[in-house]
Amino acid sequence: MARAQNSRIFVFWFTLGLTAFVWLLRGIGLVTFLPGFILGFLLIASLALLIINGLIETR
Repeated sequence: MARAQNSRIFVFWFTLGLTAFVWLLRGIGLVTFLPGFILGFLLIASLALLIINGLIETR
């Protein structure tokens, strides 16, 4: 059970880090060719994982 929890937390932090990294690079202007919906998708995925992890932890 602890391994499943660690993998969920890893996936959440990886997604959040990737989102921040893409946002930073896009803000600097290095990846301006990337459409905005990809950044939006990453933000929604991070929020969804946060909610799902929170619901699983409160059980």
